Amino acid sequence: SKTPGKTPRTPRRILESYTIKGSDGVIRPGDSVLMKAPDTSKPPYVAKIEEIEAAGPRGANVKVKVRWYYRPEESIGGRRPFHGEKEVFLSDHQDVQSADTIECKCNVYSFRDYTKLSAVNPEDYFCRFEYKSITGSFVPDRIAV
Repeated sequence: SKTPGKTPRTPRRILESYTIKGSDGVIRPGDSVLMKAPDTSKPPYVAKIEEIEAAGPRGANVKVKVRWYYRPEESIGGRRPFHGEKEVFLSDHQDVQSADTIECKCNVYSFRDYTKLSAVNPEDYFCRFEYKSITGSFVPDRIAV
């Protein structure tokens, strides 16, 4: 039954949702979240949850596969005058992170929906571009400002 030289793989389960530690917030794939930056002087990272996975004994080790949103100052070319204060770019940069680093759920709107908000909360952002992290290029490459 056991093949010599092979270590048994820890079974992993894909989860449909995860309750954020220390909050009653439940996240699901497709949701946007704020994640603690390793440098606490920096604002939290904004990420889109792609997948939630439980591994380890009794599924105690929960990991999230994320697609990062970049802030203008994190992109090649930096912040430009037309970038909004709450603007982020959905990047092609993916990562697997511990679910423990999730601070809270946040909202990333289209620019159009963002302009219709009656009040902008601290966890509200908007996205007009997709960002290619390797080349530093944007899709679309121009917009009306």
